[in-house]
This record gives sequence, C-alpha cells and structure tokens, in this order.
Amino acid sequence: MAEVRGSVRLDQPGARVNPDVYGQFMEQLGSGITGGVWVGEGSAIPNTRGFRNDVVAALKALEVPVVRWPGGCYADTYHWRDGIGPRGGRPVTLNRWWGNSEEDNAFGTHEFFDFAELIGAKTYLSINMGSGTPAEAAQWVEYITSDTRSTLAQERRANGRERPWKIDYLGLGNEPWGCGGRMRASYYNDLMRQYVGFVMPAGTTAVAAGPNAEDYDWTRTLMRDGRDNFDALSLHYYTLPTGDWARKGASVGFDETEWDATFRQAYRIEEMIQRHDAIMDEYDPTARVGLAVDEWGAWYDPTPGTVAGHLKQQNSLRDALLAAVHFNIFHRHADRVRMSNVAQMVNVLQALILTDGPRMTLTPTYHAFMLYKPFRQAAVLPVTLEEGGGSRVDVSAARGDDGVVHVALVNLDPSAPAEIRLRLDGGHGRQVSGQVLTSGRMDAHNTFEAPNAIAPAAFQGARIEDGVLIATLPAKALVVLEVR
Repeated sequence: MAEVRGSVRLDQPGARVNPDVYGQFMEQLGSGITGGVWVGEGSAIPNTRGFRNDVVAALKALEVPVVRWPGGCYADTYHWRDGIGPRGGRPVTLNRWWGNSEEDNAFGTHEFFDFAELIGAKTYLSINMGSGTPAEAAQWVEYITSDTRSTLAQERRANGRERPWKIDYLGLGNEPWGCGGRMRASYYNDLMRQYVGFVMPAGTTAVAAGPNAEDYDWTRTLMRDGRDNFDALSLHYYTLPTGDWARKGASVGFDETEWDATFRQAYRIEEMIQRHDAIMDEYDPTARVGLAVDEWGAWYDPTPGTVAGHLKQQNSLRDALLAAVHFNIFHRHADRVRMSNVAQMVNVLQALILTDGPRMTLTPTYHAFMLYKPFRQAAVLPVTLEEGGGSRVDVSAARGDDGVVHVALVNLDPSAPAEIRLRLDGGHGRQVSGQVLTSGRMDAHNTFEAPNAIAPAAFQGARIEDGVLIATLPAKALVVLEVR
C-alpha cells in the first residue's frame, strides 16, 4: 500500500471557492435539451411547464449555481427570434454543427430563463458574434432585461413574461478561433469591444471568449488590448484519453493503460491555468478579471449505435474522479478561477444525468458534484504533499464559515489502496466523518436498469491521531471528509 504524507495549514485560509465553479452547460445538441430537459407540456413524461420533473428534482437537489446556454458552437448560429412566440409558429432550423438535425426551437429564451428560475440557477447567456450582429444581440438583451415600455419589452410581455429577467453572465461569442467565426485574436478583440459598447446590461458579468487550451498568444492579446472591456476570460479544454480527435477512446471497456492516459491528459489543464494566469497577472495583478473554464470534461467516442453528432457517451467512475481532479485544480487556483461549466448537463459528453424516454439515471459525475457541495464559499487551505508518495493521490482542503474543514481525497491508482497522513498544522480536529465513491470496476456505471450500481456511501476509514488526519483510501476512489 502506498503511503502519502503531507500537511494542511488550518490557520492560513486563502481565496474562497466561488460556488459558480460547479456550474453547468446545456446546448441544443442531440438530446441534451430536447428529451433530456424539455419534453413539452403535452408529454406523457411527468413535467412542470414542459420540463421533466425527474431532471428538475435532481438539479434542484444539486443546487446548480449557474447554467450556460445556448452554446457552444450552436450559439454562433442561433438567432433569438427563432425561439420566441407561440411554439407552433416557430421556424424549424438546421443544427449545422451537430448532425444537421432539425430544431423546432421549442426551447428558446422564455424556456431557458423559466428553467433557470425553476432550478434556482444563475443565467449565463452566450450571444451570437459569429453570424449575428451587434444590433441583433442588443435587441435580445433589451427583450430580456428591459423594464420599460419599449416595443421589445412589450413584446416580451405579450409573450407571457411581465417582469424582466436578469442575465448574470453574458458570453461574448463562443470559440471565435474555431466554430464561432474562425477569427484571429486581434480581430475578435476589436469585435468584442464593439459588441460590449452595445449589449452589456448593468450588473452583468461580461465573459470574453478566451483561448483554446494552450493558445497563450490569444490570452496575451485580449489582456493587453481589451481587458477593460470584460470581467472574465473563458478557457476551453477537453480530456481525450488518446489525445487524438479522430479516435478519442471508449467511455467503457477500457484498460489500465487508457485509465492512466486519461488522467495524464486531464492534468494538462493545471499547467494551462497556471500559464494563462501568469499572463493575466502581467496586465491584471489584482486579479480583477476572472478565469471561466466554461467548457471542460471527458470527450470519448460516441456510444455505438447512437448518432455521432449527438455526442452521447456513458459515464463511469473514471469520470467522477476526473471531475474531482478538476475541482481540486480549480480550488488550488480559486483566486483566478471563478466559474466553470462542465460539458454537458444532460445526455451529452460528461453528463450528470442520462435519460431515455421516461427513464432517468444519475451518473457518477453527478455524485462527484454532490460530494463537493460543502466546498462552495469555503476558504481554501494550503495543502502540501511530501515528494515521493503522492503522485497518484490528489488533495484539496477548505474551511467553511462554521469552522468545519472539508478535505477531498482522490486515489487515482486503479488497483491499489493508499494511506494518507496529513498533519493538521495551525489548528486541531477532534472528529472526522465522510463519504466515499468507488467500485470494484474502473468503468462501473449506472444504467436505467441498475440506477444505483455506483453511489456514495459512508466512509469509515478515517481517524485523527495526535494531530494527524489518517485515511485509508480504496483504489480508484473519491473520499470527501468533514473534520470538526
């Protein structure tokens, strides 16, 4: 059994973990919305105003902090007027990015904001800077947010919403370096500055479309030439086990070699955050501008027998640990990383929920999100691991306002347990309890027939002795402890 030693400084609280770090992303893509979230009022599937009751209940239990919509690549081909007014009169459009599927636009502006209110989430709206215009975006924002008697505000009222909605985050385009317009950084920066002058409502956080993974020049250009025009910069990075977009790897049935490769790829995001942060520090030493990792997660080959462009994949224990690793990384950089949005919420890529007609199941990733709920708004505590034993164990710790210390421990060894000993420096703990998420199989996952095959359980393997927190971690496990 590997032995890992280290310490937690209980007396050195740092940046607080912004709850929005545990945000979600939903795009009009396959059954990510239609069938997964939205079924319409006339559906036989139990629903509230067209939203699936089972999915809504699961998301309310998770207390989703923020939801991003309508994309993704879809955002820069989306024209908001297609999604307002009586649903029977909305146009059918083609989704050029994701299978060229027909979209009936039944889920539009009113449905998105209604859904966010229903689950208690903030709104993150991505505007179309790829094929739209500043005037179109400005009119959409006015339609949503105006409390005047302007024609657009009156149109919103005529469509059923008297009070204006609040846009908490406004995304200024999506991936303009790729599907959002094939732009150069300098061109996007100028265009973004133009849009900001027309569209930004008061009290809304402006999120500029940031780099693709390791494009540090993009970050430098925007921070040097445009930083006064936005409040956060996005970052996109997906984990591909093989690193090859043509053959990404399977979501289940993989071996230990592919397991290890997955986490090697996942940890690349930490260096990216560090390097983008260093560039941002040059122009923004007080960290006014946040980093929003608004697309992240595992991307595998589609589930056999499904439409390739719908990006449907199974979700296993490996994905829960991948989420946990990301959360620990975000905690370590909480002074700059203030929002993230896993891709995606339901039925697409690293989903938290899977549906099939009337059936629904929660994934291991959902359970990882649930286990990390106590970290929201907690102050990050410094963790130091001694060299030599900790390469497969990842740790983060934080203290809540009530004084309770939360410790997340991830053992990435797929076959061997590990014992970790953490000195509780600068304070003390008397009691420890916790939960564990693990299984005997690397690709353990929930199905509609067996929805509870993998779920959190009480953890009995931790104790405190002479100021040292000692925990025996099972192989391939996430353990979250509460120290009092």
